Amino acid sequence: MKVVVIDDDPTGSQTVHSCPLLLRWDVDTLRQGLRHASPLLFLLADTRALMPTDAAERNRGIAVALDQALQQEGLARDQVLLVSRGDSTLRGHGVLEPEVLQSAFGPFDATFHVPAFLEGGRTTVNGVHLLHGEPVHTTPFAQDRLFGFSSSDLARWLEEKSYGSIAAAFVQRISGRELDAACAAGLPLMIERLRGLQGNASVVVDAERQEQLTALAAAVRALQGQKRFLFRSAASMVKALADPGLPPLDPKGLAGLRLLAADGTSLPGLVMVGSHVPLADQQLELLLQESGCQGVELPVPRIARVLEGPTPDLLLADLERAWLQQLRELLDQGLTPVLFTSRGELRCASEQEGRRFSCALAELMGRLAAALAPDLGYLISKGGITSQTLLARGLALESVQLEGQLLPGLSLVRPSAGPCSGLPILTFPGNLGVAGTLRDAWQRMEAG
Repeated sequence: MKVVVIDDDPTGSQTVHSCPLLLRWDVDTLRQGLRHASPLLFLLADTRALMPTDAAERNRGIAVALDQALQQEGLARDQVLLVSRGDSTLRGHGVLEPEVLQSAFGPFDATFHVPAFLEGGRTTVNGVHLLHGEPVHTTPFAQDRLFGFSSSDLARWLEEKSYGSIAAAFVQRISGRELDAACAAGLPLMIERLRGLQGNASVVVDAERQEQLTALAAAVRALQGQKRFLFRSAASMVKALADPGLPPLDPKGLAGLRLLAADGTSLPGLVMVGSHVPLADQQLELLLQESGCQGVELPVPRIARVLEGPTPDLLLADLERAWLQQLRELLDQGLTPVLFTSRGELRCASEQEGRRFSCALAELMGRLAAALAPDLGYLISKGGITSQTLLARGLALESVQLEGQLLPGLSLVRPSAGPCSGLPILTFPGNLGVAGTLRDAWQRMEAG
């Protein structure tokens, strides 16, 4: 069974390793991914950056292409376990995307909602999703301008995000007690519980320990060919479903992938911070206190004025040249440039305009990083849209190989072809870690 993950940004492979991450999903590319020896295939769809209608259309297009790829490979739909990977703090198109996949790749007997990301302190207890023990709706992530929400009770969250089409009273729950029993001698009972699901039932799943998710995954696998299930989950469930085993490289080995110059000396690194959540602000502040780092700020209000002006291409090109020169000078001085957008979130006239500006800003950062990439030993990219745009547009990659995690939830990937082949790129979610995690990641990569 191949686990195919449609990831709504490039950071959902936070618990696995040794698999391809595709940045395009045409039929031929999907066929190559299906042939890969790994039990996992990630498609970095970047749908969190899209308007709802565009996100729906992208999911629909992926489902159609996947169907064609399966047919050409002589595989059936029930030989694929589909996961719609979403944010563990409940941001994103968490109801829309599973609905589209149900219509385009179903029918499914149930859709399981499993946002727990145990490595990042996200658990679900009695149907309530928690971040480090606090209801997630009380955290800054619930105030997200585009994806805010008012309840941590997942049944009520589903009702809220579906505008009432999924009634909380009809949402089923697999409890922690049931999962604990399945971990012991009760797996047959869990299998029978899942066998009874039908009609694309909405099911929320408690999770406090990886063993609980492993038991659920075992029950799912026992019903392969008999039942079809869809998952909307964070990374911990992906790990349980795919069971990738131990990674070939530990964190020290991953840091040792830092590229060297021809004379054997370490090539310099670059850090990019596009995420603007409060945690990212704290992490950036601590990193910039390091004597080996020097910040290069992209002033968001000024860039917005340039893009709204009469000659945006000319003026932005002049600014880009100046920023690139500044970055090169820092590299020549033996410092690590930290390229970051000015803090705070720019208020735009509409949601669509805000998304368009976010993409333009990420593309600017991607172009600057791509210009420096041939001379770098490693790159750290913080923020989902920032990382996706860097990989797909800045570096123009078709796929990358996932090597493993430098720190919990921080995936290191490498291109296998092109001018930056072998360059270690650390993808760093905006919502992950504590204040010192970005500094810790930089120190590890610098040590090599």
